[in-house]
Order: sequence, then structure tokens, then C-alpha cells
Amino acid sequence: MAKAFASQGDMTEKNISFTEVGEGLWAFTAEGDPNSGVIIGDDSVMIVEAQATPRLANKVIEKVREVTDKPISHLVLTHYHAVRVLGASAYGAEQVIMSDTARAMVVERGQEDWDSEFQRFPRLFEGHESIPGLTYPTTTFSDSMTVYLGNRRVDIMHLGRAHTAGDAVIHVPDQNVMFTGDIVEYHSACYCGDGHFADWGDTLDAIKWFDVDAIAPGRGDALVGREMVNAAIKNTRDFVESTYKPAARVAAKGGSLKDAWDAVREACDPKFADYAIYEHCLPFNVARAYDEARGIDTPRIWTAQRDLEMWEALQG
Repeated sequence: MAKAFASQGDMTEKNISFTEVGEGLWAFTAEGDPNSGVIIGDDSVMIVEAQATPRLANKVIEKVREVTDKPISHLVLTHYHAVRVLGASAYGAEQVIMSDTARAMVVERGQEDWDSEFQRFPRLFEGHESIPGLTYPTTTFSDSMTVYLGNRRVDIMHLGRAHTAGDAVIHVPDQNVMFTGDIVEYHSACYCGDGHFADWGDTLDAIKWFDVDAIAPGRGDALVGREMVNAAIKNTRDFVESTYKPAARVAAKGGSLKDAWDAVREACDPKFADYAIYEHCLPFNVARAYDEARGIDTPRIWTAQRDLEMWEALQG
């Protein structure tokens, strides 16, 4: 029998940080667990990323209430993954915003993703019994939309495929700060199991074009200052390329998924083995890289059963 996923044994409570990344802009981070963002407008608050359950969302709300008593009016979800969206009901937001593509992915694979992620990473679903069901947006956009929180302008954009096909980023022009979701990470492994390796670099270039002063990434510490921002973008690019290229070489030669796993480990372990959730992400990253290299453009849906079958094959 295959050993358990690395994440199934990760039950260690993480320390929460709440970092101001611009005036009225905050990053809720937790040592490699999913981050959330806070944008305080004139009369109300926008949250970026909901967390996996209402109970965990309340930890974000507690931090918000330390800095403002304004109501939460908007919730932006950068993509469809369960650990990002299933806590949405806690905020009571009037508008829940996703890209059109992200919403379509909730319809297509939201329940399967929930079941899969719950099996893989139980600690992130603390209070799962409080989840009322799948999270659907009230508002969607195709390329971009703008929300005004009073006079504060917030631009929500799809800059390209990367972590998923429907990723959104949020830019606050008055502070030149961006919330990138899982397109950019900091000293945390990128989860690429639903990713698009060939497009990810171009999407990073699109983010880099904004020359922002700070980024609240998907996981890891807040990135304050252009030096830290640019280092994180460069490092994310290196992680994605170092995962894909060895798997692609194996696929081109007709090698097996296990061969790809060995090749990616050889390339990535020396550089990234100490990153948060590295061991958790690696099997899913290799499987997706191997698929994409063989011409499968749309990521196959992860199910609890497919997870186990893939993991057992890699143990062989």
C-alpha cells in the first residue's frame, strides 16, 4: 500500500501574520498556508481569497476588525480551488467576484476538487462541517473589471493562464500593490496540478510589467519593496520551469510518469526541498507537467480516487 500524502500528516498549527503592504492594504499570511488579502476602501472592505472553511475565514475577519470596523462588501476569489473559496459564506459580502473561467471550473469540477483537497490536506479544512456548499460568484468578468470602494479604485484582471486557466489578479493603483493569488509564491512550492506551464511565464511577465511596489502572494510572506517582488517573480518562474522541463524531456522520450517523477526530483530537490508544501505539491505537479508535455492542454480533473491511483503509481 502506498504511503500517505505528505500533507495528510501535516497537522502543525501555523503562525499568522498580518502585514500592511500599502495604505489600507493588508496581507494575511500563515507560514505557507493559503493567504488572504484585505483592501480597505472609503466605506467598505474587499477581501481577496476566502479560506477553506467559514471557521478559518473568521480568523481573517478577526484581523480585519483589528484595523477597521467598515463592513465587508466584496469578496474576490482568484480561482476555484476549494481551499480558497469554501469559506466565503462567513464574510456576508454583497458581491462575490470570479472570472468567467473560474466560475465554469466550479461547475465542471468544483465538487471533485473539494473531495480531493479534503482527502489530501485535512488540516486546511478545520470546521469543514460549517461549509454550506460550493461557492458560486454573484459577479463575473472575462478580461477585467473595476470596482470602486468609494474613491479607491480596484482593478481585477485575468492576465493569462498560470496556476489555473481562470486566475485573477487584483491591482490597487493608488498604492501600486497587487494581490496575485497562486500565480506568485514566496518560499512556498507552487501547486501546478491544474496549471498551464507553457503560459505561466508569460503571465508572470504581465505581472512584472506593472512594476508594483508590493505583492500579497498566494502563499508565503508579503512581498514589500521591488527587490523582494522581483526576486519572488524570478523564483516562481524558476520553480515552474524546473518542474516542467525535466518532465517534458522524459515525455518526449516515451518515459513513464515514474521516470518523470525521478527526473523532476533530481532537478527540484536541491533548490526547493525546504519550501512549504513542497512534498505535498510535487506528485500533482509532476503528473500535470507530464500530461501537458504529452499534449493534454486542459488539466484532467483530480478526484479522490485519481489522487490515490497517481500516488500509488509514483511509489512503484
